[in-house]
Amino acid sequence: MAGYLMSLDSLASLQLYATNGVYATKVSAPDGRWRLHHEATFADYATMRPGDNIYFFIERQIYGIGEMVPLGPSNECRFLNHPCSARPDLSAAAIPESELLWREGTESVQQPWLCLFKPAPHLFTSGIDMDDMLSSNPRAFKMLRAFWKLSFLKFDDEENLAFKSALLKHNQDVLRSPAQAGKVYPEAWEQQHQAIGAKLQIRDHTFKPECFLDACYEGTRLRHEMALEVGLLSQLVSKDKATAGLFGHWDYLSHQVVASPFKPIDYMDKMDIFGYSFIAGYEPIRSQVLVAELKKDDATSGDLEQLMKYVDWIKDEYCYGDYSMIRAFLVAANFSADARVQKSELASRRYITGRRPAVSREWSDLSLVEYTYDPTAKRLSFSLA
Repeated sequence: MAGYLMSLDSLASLQLYATNGVYATKVSAPDGRWRLHHEATFADYATMRPGDNIYFFIERQIYGIGEMVPLGPSNECRFLNHPCSARPDLSAAAIPESELLWREGTESVQQPWLCLFKPAPHLFTSGIDMDDMLSSNPRAFKMLRAFWKLSFLKFDDEENLAFKSALLKHNQDVLRSPAQAGKVYPEAWEQQHQAIGAKLQIRDHTFKPECFLDACYEGTRLRHEMALEVGLLSQLVSKDKATAGLFGHWDYLSHQVVASPFKPIDYMDKMDIFGYSFIAGYEPIRSQVLVAELKKDDATSGDLEQLMKYVDWIKDEYCYGDYSMIRAFLVAANFSADARVQKSELASRRYITGRRPAVSREWSDLSLVEYTYDPTAKRLSFSLA
């Protein structure tokens, strides 16, 4: 499963979340409209699934281990803290504290979204230094090396296993005797989840992207590319039939995933959408890999070239030379004439598979996809260009 590393400001916050099995990101007030960091955080929540692991980062130390759990009629692990938490025009004063799923004092109204988790097997009080974490399995860590100025970070199953392995090895004595005083955080998550579950039966706190999209459209286009990421990810995660019919079904989905050798963070390339699927029944063996570049307006041949850089990166980093695993998509409101003409030339790679005999193959699995936003249905529609 995937993993999430949440950045906290104090050990007191860690104890509060670890004990209650709830995490809620603090964000600035939207002030009538969603901004990039709001949309980016919402997109991260959109791909959370029951079974994903959660870890916490405080002053160079990494703590864990939690596992996200489903709750309520929707059987999801993430929710709107208030039924209207996806509205940017709702002031904090208009939100009754009694209608919040999670109350954390006066800051609760600035925590619009939350996720639920349980110890897996424990939330250890002893963390591990980031340097020790990175050196425990250097090849496995990709996203952790790019953890910079973020509320939290998502990483794939391979990196998640490296997180889990390092923390379990570090706390082997606790595993042998978990009742040792002070070695694990108290567990009151079942009571807290029951209280939240009761509220979910009364009002709808389902995590929906509609208000994000409805707040930033103009005609049939969205004004922000991050909002386009929110819409596409949400529809893929919810297994929207039309969206999955075009893009496919994926076991892991993320956004803004690093796609270049390590260098200063501000200069690193990032894939808009990245994901992969497993061979059914043989997880975690990967079958296919998804990469998508998104443009809110028109796409050009330059955007095709950028996407192909990501394809080549994935081929080496995730597919070990096998282009046939990769499905690539360039999504835009429209495509320039040069993009349409040059697609067949730019979106093609010749490669060799096998040794005895060696076989020459050609890859060209890149699709041009046009999107439109329907403000009545409050959803995105996609079609091949």
